[in-house]
Amino acid sequence: MMELQEIETLLHTKFSKKIRDPFVKVIRQYKLISDGDRIAVCISGGKDSALLALLLKDYQRHSGIPFELICLAMDPGYAPENRQQIQENMEHLGLPLEIFDTNVLKVAGNHAAENPCFLCAKMRRGYLYTEAKRRGCNKIALGHHYDDAIETVLMGLLYGGQIQAMLPHLKSANYAGMELIRPLYLVREAAVTAWVEASSLQFLPCACPAHTKEGNTKRAEVKALIAKLAAENPQIEANILNAVKNVNTAKILGWRDEAGTHSFLDRF
Repeated sequence: MMELQEIETLLHTKFSKKIRDPFVKVIRQYKLISDGDRIAVCISGGKDSALLALLLKDYQRHSGIPFELICLAMDPGYAPENRQQIQENMEHLGLPLEIFDTNVLKVAGNHAAENPCFLCAKMRRGYLYTEAKRRGCNKIALGHHYDDAIETVLMGLLYGGQIQAMLPHLKSANYAGMELIRPLYLVREAAVTAWVEASSLQFLPCACPAHTKEGNTKRAEVKALIAKLAAENPQIEANILNAVKNVNTAKILGWRDEAGTHSFLDRF
């Protein structure tokens, strides 16, 4: 395994254009970090959240913006060896980790055995907000990347019957004073994978028992569809995200906002 100093150097050299530059760009463009922030980086055990934590530590060191970081991991009921690997990875990356225990996997498995992912994700988010707030944090950072964002747009359209984006910055509706940020929003999944391979790091692919169903999920179907379309037209991926940046409200049948539901007929 590569030494920490070498891993960090990669982010400023080989992976500067594909990882560090878009990471810094999204922080500035969407105003993700401000003076005095106390940010809980949510560590899942996978490559995305570990990279996010390392980038935020680097940004804390070089940006000149005074903010605090906490690496926070929820153990939803991992096997002991999975928990140990998460701890060892974070130690190797020089990132102190705080772990709290829950029974999320057991509850989700009992109440939604066929499709536990939605309930599991909802419970995880609630626990993370609660624990982050208890530690005095005002923001939580998640490791969603560009590919997650465009897949979410298409999933909402095809399976949810709605046009919506995975936002890079939003305020929590249920936890006063808390915000969620996604600093990897413009980083491609392929770049993250390449960084992991170059660093010789080993991460959990997914510690969830439902991982065996991953290839059969709707997200996997959408990922494959986007890859097929992008192979024929590389602009497809950018067009998906641009579609939710350039919504022409004069040419949609209806929309929702804080005031309720609206129709294009309201303008007649």
